[in-house]
Amino acid sequence: MPDLPASRTEPDGSAVIRVLSYNVRSLRDDRAALARVIRACAPDLALIQEAPRFFRWRKAVAGLCRATGLVHVTGGATATGPMILTSLRARVERTEDVLLPLTPGLHRRGVATALLGFGRARITAASCHLSLAAAEREAQAGLVLDLLGRQAEQTGTAHAVLGGDLNDRPGGRAFRRLTGGLRDAWSVAPWGGEYTSTPGRPHQRIDAVLATDGVEILGCGVPDGLPGISRADLPAATDHLPVLAALRVPAAADPRRG
Repeated sequence: MPDLPASRTEPDGSAVIRVLSYNVRSLRDDRAALARVIRACAPDLALIQEAPRFFRWRKAVAGLCRATGLVHVTGGATATGPMILTSLRARVERTEDVLLPLTPGLHRRGVATALLGFGRARITAASCHLSLAAAEREAQAGLVLDLLGRQAEQTGTAHAVLGGDLNDRPGGRAFRRLTGGLRDAWSVAPWGGEYTSTPGRPHQRIDAVLATDGVEILGCGVPDGLPGISRADLPAATDHLPVLAALRVPAAADPRRG
């Protein structure tokens, strides 16, 4: 498998960042295996789903951060599961956790978001976990796009990346709604493996990294051949396979110019 580009800052001020989207199933599986997978991916930005959200959830998240060398930015119980972690490379400018409307009898869903800087590059990051119910899932996809649009207006930052357990395959209504406003990174620049569920018998792609126009997608997929990731660790870590992407984020305009 060819190498995925490493993190770096380009001479023009743009930033290459590695983005990981990963459903960690509330850390109910082999935490050591999970930490090894995340460390091997070397993400600048980890968009987590099913983070711990009940009793002593902050302690569990702190343990995951110690094991992976990442920092908790936002989310977890406050977003009903979605969470954002970053490396020390990131500069956190703002965060917002948003709860989506509750459908009686179904699980409450939310979105964790953060505006991040990497040198002169700025990007809004979001993590989501959409509903198992098709109609609610499609509605939530629209709400996520609306949220990203609102934040772009508020912050003046056009670039965004979304990582999520979409509970929908490409071609499904929710997936298509999201790709009406965002680009599916795997479709643009496939790298590694495609299917994310289930680890023991991958047969469907329900997890994805998506990005706005203007963000260059350098590669995206399941890192099943990445050095440091064993075939034993992937099914032991959680019930989803991770999605790893390399993105180039343009530098923001210099306010001293123009």
